[in-house]
Amino acid sequence: MLRDAGATLVLGAGVLVSTTVHAVVNDLPGGPAVNQLNFAPPVTKIAEEQHWLHWFMMALCAVIFVIVFGVMFYSILKHRKSVGHKAQELAEPIWVELGWTIVPLLIVIGMALPATKVLVAQKDTTNSDLTIKATGMQWKWGYDYIKGEGEGIGFLSTLDTAQREMSNSGKPADTDDYLLKVDHPLVVPVNKKIRIITTANDVIHAFMVPSFGIKQDAIPGFVRDTWFRAEKTGDFYGQCAELCGKEHAYMPIHVKVVSAEEYTAWVGEQHKAMAAAADDPAKVWNLADLVKRGESVYAANCAACHQANGKGAGPIKPLDGSAIVTDADKGKMINVVLNGAAGGAMPAWKSLSDTELAAVMTFAKNNWSNKTEQIVQPADVVAARP
Repeated sequence: MLRDAGATLVLGAGVLVSTTVHAVVNDLPGGPAVNQLNFAPPVTKIAEEQHWLHWFMMALCAVIFVIVFGVMFYSILKHRKSVGHKAQELAEPIWVELGWTIVPLLIVIGMALPATKVLVAQKDTTNSDLTIKATGMQWKWGYDYIKGEGEGIGFLSTLDTAQREMSNSGKPADTDDYLLKVDHPLVVPVNKKIRIITTANDVIHAFMVPSFGIKQDAIPGFVRDTWFRAEKTGDFYGQCAELCGKEHAYMPIHVKVVSAEEYTAWVGEQHKAMAAAADDPAKVWNLADLVKRGESVYAANCAACHQANGKGAGPIKPLDGSAIVTDADKGKMINVVLNGAAGGAMPAWKSLSDTELAAVMTFAKNNWSNKTEQIVQPADVVAARP
C-alpha cells in the first residue's frame, strides 16, 4: 500500500510539474520556443541556406563517423588476438597513400563549396533598399535610418520598463516574451533588402536575429555590416550576442516586419513626431516644464537602474541625496552623464539630445528629497560636449 501510495504521489507531482511548466510559457513566434533544439524557423533565404548547410554537414559527418568507426571496430573484433590472429607488418601500397589523401581532400572541397557560396552571399550588402545603423551601447540599441525610405529617423530601443521590474522582483510573471519586449522596435518593410551597419559607443556588442540568420559584431570605432530580406511579416526577436557587461541580458532586439504600405505610414508618423519633438538647444526653459520633460526621460532611460524612487540598488548609487546631484556646480553632474563613471557601470548618455539630458538632470536635482531648485539648461550641455 505504501509503495502504491508513493507511486501515486510521484505521478501526481509529475503531472503537476508538467502542467505548471507548460502553463508558464509558450512558444514565441519569431523568438525562442519551449524546449527548442533546432534553429529558429527561417524567414530569409540566407537563414534557409544556413539550415540546409547545418543538416548537410551533420549528415556528412555522421556518414564518415559510421564508416570510419565501423571499419575500426570490425577490424578489432575480426582480427583480435583471442581468435588466433597475429600482428603483421604490411607494406603500404601507393593507392592507400593516395586514397587517404585524395578522399579527405574531396570531402573538404565538397563541404567548402556550398559553405563559401552562403558566406559570400551573407557579406554582399550591395544594392540595399534601406540602410540602418545599429549602435550598441550599455545597455540598449540605437537605430538610425541613414538611407532609403525613412531616412533621418532615429531612436533608442530599450528593454520595456515593466520587464525590467519583473526581473528585479526575482519573481517574473508568466510571459512568452520575457526580457525581449522593447519600447521602440526596429521597423522594416517586408521583401526589401535591409543593410544593417553595426558599431558601438562603449564596448563590443553583437547584433543577432536568429530568424534572419544574421549575427554581426558591433565594435567601438569600427563599422561592420550585414543584411537581410525578410519574406514574412511579423515580430522577430534577437539579443546582443557578445558579453558586454552586467546588463548584457537586458538589451534585446525586436524587429517588426510590416507591409510596404504599413511601413510608409509608420515613416510618416515618425517624421511628424520628430518634427513635433524637435528642440532648440538655445531655448531657455523654466523649472516646471523642464522637470516635467525630465520625468519621462528618467522613466525611459534611468529608472531601470536607479529605480523610480531614486534609491538605486546594490552597486547602483542612489540619486536621492547624492552629493553630485545636489552640488551647486552642475558641471559635475553633466560630466558624469555625458561621459559615464565607475568604469562603465554608469554608461555615457551622449546619445540623448541636449534638451533631454538637461531635463533629466533638472528632474533629478528637484525630485525626491533633492529640492535644490537648480536648473540645467540645454545650452549648459552643449557647452560641455566634447
